[in-house]
Amino acid sequence: MFNALILNQEDKRTIANVEQIETAQLPEGDVLVEVDYSSLNYKDGLAVTGKGKIIRQFPMVPGIDFTGTVVESANERYQAGDQVVLTGWGVGENHWGGMAQKARVKSEWLVPLTEKLNGKQAMMVGTAGFTAMLCVQAILDAGITPDAGEILVTGASGGVGSVAVTLLNELGYQVAAVTGRAAENGPLLEQLGAKRVIERSEFEEPARPLEKQVWAGAIDTVGSKVLAKVLAQMDYNSTVAACGLAGGFDLPTTVMPFILRNVRLQGVDSVNCPYEKRVAAWDKLASLLPASYFQQACSEITLEQVPTFAESITQGQVTGRVVIKL
Repeated sequence: MFNALILNQEDKRTIANVEQIETAQLPEGDVLVEVDYSSLNYKDGLAVTGKGKIIRQFPMVPGIDFTGTVVESANERYQAGDQVVLTGWGVGENHWGGMAQKARVKSEWLVPLTEKLNGKQAMMVGTAGFTAMLCVQAILDAGITPDAGEILVTGASGGVGSVAVTLLNELGYQVAAVTGRAAENGPLLEQLGAKRVIERSEFEEPARPLEKQVWAGAIDTVGSKVLAKVLAQMDYNSTVAACGLAGGFDLPTTVMPFILRNVRLQGVDSVNCPYEKRVAAWDKLASLLPASYFQQACSEITLEQVPTFAESITQGQVTGRVVIKL
């Protein structure tokens, strides 16, 4: 028997309880992992509190990522005792996730945990940090060098954006950070490495098909009209790595940035990513993040504390990362 946070639905309300379950109750998968750490982010908060339509089948163990030790494996890639990390693949949404002391998943969802990180550090980075690394890698793969000009990061105060700012700064890029609360978030973003901070409202005005060329590259975590504005301002032969849909699914732009300025729009998905690329991204992420990143505010909580912290996260009352010690 082991402990798990189980979400059930009663009278259209989501109920979260820590329960003892057996390994046989876990869903199918060819690798059984003893979970060391999971994380609690805003999406998890919506799932646990029921404030967002994240969970569509019950019962469910939430938690979109985790690190741990392989207990049993039917795949030759992993042996008992191996340290692994999982991000994405719908865990915590349509497959039981990380908020349990054990998890059974498909081997293809896992990657070895780099020796440069321990389990807690990996969850401080989490899915957001991994996605940020993929976005930064898209900029690097496009051949955009630090002397090419400024790199724009939208949604810079969020999980993906803040790590992207940090990584770009470590690589020597000049970073401009866009945030919805520039006065409040500006000092932290400048501490992370942003050379200037821009209020998001400047990117919410309707964009002309083409505007003045400003950015050598961009990482967009918002989408919709913000992304349209970014595309209109890109330099010739530049790249935008886009990973977010927070602003919606629509993209009110034209083909002009792509045809007349040869702008490349690179979609970044932390799930549909080849195994070798995921392994390389985790290794590079661990190498680039400064030691100061792991000295940021971080709350280490237990499963029993998750519902309380989840409520606080959805109300914007939690600062820093939240990791769950299993």
